[in-house]
Amino acid sequence: MRILAIGCHPDDLEIACGGTLAKYAKRGDTVIMCHIANGNMGHAVIMPDELGKIRAKEAQEAGKILGAEEVINIDVGDLYVSRYNEDTQLKVCEVVRYARPDIIITHDTEDYMRDHRETSATTFNASFSTSIVHYVTKSAPFEGNSCPIFYMDNLGGVNFTPTHYVDITDTIEIKLRALEAHESQIKWMLEHDHIDFCDMVRTCSKFRGIQCGVPYAEGFRPCLTWPRISTKHLLP
Repeated sequence: MRILAIGCHPDDLEIACGGTLAKYAKRGDTVIMCHIANGNMGHAVIMPDELGKIRAKEAQEAGKILGAEEVINIDVGDLYVSRYNEDTQLKVCEVVRYARPDIIITHDTEDYMRDHRETSATTFNASFSTSIVHYVTKSAPFEGNSCPIFYMDNLGGVNFTPTHYVDITDTIEIKLRALEAHESQIKWMLEHDHIDFCDMVRTCSKFRGIQCGVPYAEGFRPCLTWPRISTKHLLP
């Protein structure tokens, strides 16, 4: 299988679906990760231009840890992600056409911050456009129906009820190592917000595991918009 995960910021995929992506990679599937925002405003001391470069490097390292084939940076500034930005939609459409995924994983439509919700909508809209012949990108258009989408968990699991769970017990440590690669964010949140983010993510994974009877899990729900519903079992 070919898996495309589209997150907003460079660490969002590691937080919400890193264990699942590692599980795909371990069984031999092709995993491509993409983040739309560059995370350039995720610090009060490091200036945006410098931070954007730091976070792009961290994302590449995290992707290697998870086993991703590639990590793509759309490079939109924080707070500027918009479903109405045609340039961003065109770039995301190109990513989908390039990746040729069997499944797309992205943010929930009701996630806690605007950039995340806009990423979800942009992913939905751009992936719909992949089959439109006269919507021109470098890669060739798809044929057939739009790709199935699964929405990943919200931060802290707030206001999200999974319908599908993935047992990540065998990849939880890989997930956390990938998250730790985002050193600029982990250190900043601990110093500034007094949040041990890796511990928080482990706890949330354990909570989802309790819900489905395994030590650690990640939760998802499918996009039920026609024609994205599939009879195939797409999660690992």
